[in-house]
Amino acid sequence: MESNKKLQILGRGALLLSTLIWGTSFVILKNTLDFVPTLYVLAFRFCGAAVLLCLISIRELKKIDKGYLIAGLFMGLTLLAAYIVQTYGLALTTPGKNAFLTSSYCVIAPLLGWALYKKRPDRYNVAASVVCIIGIGFICLERDLSVNTGDLLTLCCGVFFAMQILVIEKYAAGRSVLLLTMLQFAVAGVLAAILAFTTTPVPTHIPGEAIFSIVYLCIMCSAVCYILQIFGQKHTTSAATAVIMTLESVFGALFSGIFYHERFSFKLIVGFVLVFAAVLISETKLSFLHRRKGEI
Repeated sequence: MESNKKLQILGRGALLLSTLIWGTSFVILKNTLDFVPTLYVLAFRFCGAAVLLCLISIRELKKIDKGYLIAGLFMGLTLLAAYIVQTYGLALTTPGKNAFLTSSYCVIAPLLGWALYKKRPDRYNVAASVVCIIGIGFICLERDLSVNTGDLLTLCCGVFFAMQILVIEKYAAGRSVLLLTMLQFAVAGVLAAILAFTTTPVPTHIPGEAIFSIVYLCIMCSAVCYILQIFGQKHTTSAATAVIMTLESVFGALFSGIFYHERFSFKLIVGFVLVFAAVLISETKLSFLHRRKGEI
């Protein structure tokens, strides 16, 4: 019993650490884009993460079959699409806004599932959608009711991340999550490299700071965070996992304020709070409010 409790504490710690690291990625990526074009950053990040996960899962590689390859292809395509529009959006907006608008995928996914698979969203999804839309209005709408291009691209990234969730739900059953993640990183990395070499000049002068940032994004924000998330979810209830994972956007905004010196107006803070509340409602169904006594 004592051992289980320690594993639960470690699991929640691992999840919290993963969201903390992911929260740093918004500012680090924003600064890296000043020196390295978007597609090259994504190619280095995903190819490197794929190699690391391949080494970790080398004993399981024999399990890969046609089903794994198809799943990895669709997961990789949606992942790359999401990161391309998110990263281009980040170049045109602030890390804090990018973090919170990206998290809208948690609210979009149930609505997209309803449109594609006729899977009706529950009352919590509907409530979360209303709250999220109001929050997005506070974040995105300027005084003349126009929307910044970067914010719009980031919202599109939320749609692609929502699509990826639906793809994972369709193909992940009965398959190794480690192998699927490795394959999706490989697909995204190779395609990003092809797009980069065919559309963008190769960067010739990359400062050491940018190289360190790309290595950090590859190792810490991709491979390590994935391992921490898997370990954490294994030893944490789904409700607690959902609550902890919503903190990624909060950490993203926090680090943006500290290191990017982003200034948050009252209007923007209200929008952040509403989007965070919407994600919390959608992900947890507010189960943490009526948790049974003694449940951990």
